[in-house]
Amino acid sequence: MIVTVTLNAALDVTWEVADLRPRTSHRVLVAHERAGGKGINVARVLAFLGHSPVVTGLAGGPTGHMIHDGLRSAGIRTSFVAVAGDSRRTVTVVSRDDGDATVFNGPGPEVTAAEWAAFVAHYAAAVRGASVVVLSGSTPPGLPLDAYAVLIRAAAEEGALTVLDTSGAALTAALEAGPDVIKPNAAELAEVTGCDDPTAAAAELRRRGARTVVASAGPDGLRAVTPTGAWRAAPPEPLSGNPTGAGDACVAAIASGLAARAAWPDILREAVALSAAAVPCAAAGEVDASVYSRFRHEVRVDELAPPRHRQDTTVRPS
Repeated sequence: MIVTVTLNAALDVTWEVADLRPRTSHRVLVAHERAGGKGINVARVLAFLGHSPVVTGLAGGPTGHMIHDGLRSAGIRTSFVAVAGDSRRTVTVVSRDDGDATVFNGPGPEVTAAEWAAFVAHYAAAVRGASVVVLSGSTPPGLPLDAYAVLIRAAAEEGALTVLDTSGAALTAALEAGPDVIKPNAAELAEVTGCDDPTAAAAELRRRGARTVVASAGPDGLRAVTPTGAWRAAPPEPLSGNPTGAGDACVAAIASGLAARAAWPDILREAVALSAAAVPCAAAGEVDASVYSRFRHEVRVDELAPPRHRQDTTVRPS
């Protein structure tokens, strides 16, 4: 079983326009509205891969009900903890002219200490029997800085591997809990390490506690530094479209590969193919099956000379 956690669940609104230009009005060509947030998007891709993920997190108010009902309609199992505040909405404006996307993220509801404590207790029960737990996205106001560290330790106590996809202070605070995989992009790597070289930055985050770092570089693919080796995986060709769901598709592939105990080169091949397959789709959490089928046989994975990093004797996927 794979559990995905979305602490700041959202109702995602996507507007497609012909050409996005600042300081002018636009006619919306197509509008999409559905449950979102990074962990929820990961769960949708996992369902595409044939898994039956369980989605947990915090949701509240009328928007929270819409999130819950939307996931149930999609056939995805939910196990949310209710909060008093109304869940957030996000708005993504996608330009058909060049595929660029502009995203507006709401802050989310203020979560009380009692609501957080209730979620931690609920989560401890929800991850029992899980093989992999995915922790994705921002945290809503009111949560402690070490929220993800608390959840990583609780999952590890139940024997589950953890995949963390967050940034900034939330990422830094979670490292000491030893997440099995983190998936920053190049900008997030540089932000938390102050290093522009992705391989050296990944090695630094391993030194701080992450066991494996999978760094995304947009159309250039992925770079991974693991306890057993380092690899670079690249798509066979660039694709145009909406890149906002590519990272979530990548995380879904990593979680699926960890659950299957696949080797890292195979996990990275799937991750690049799924990421690319998300780009032609208008909404995050969707993938183009034809692109995925073609790319998964064409992704190139090259082994890199591993940087120096700390000794890691923990038995994890090779």
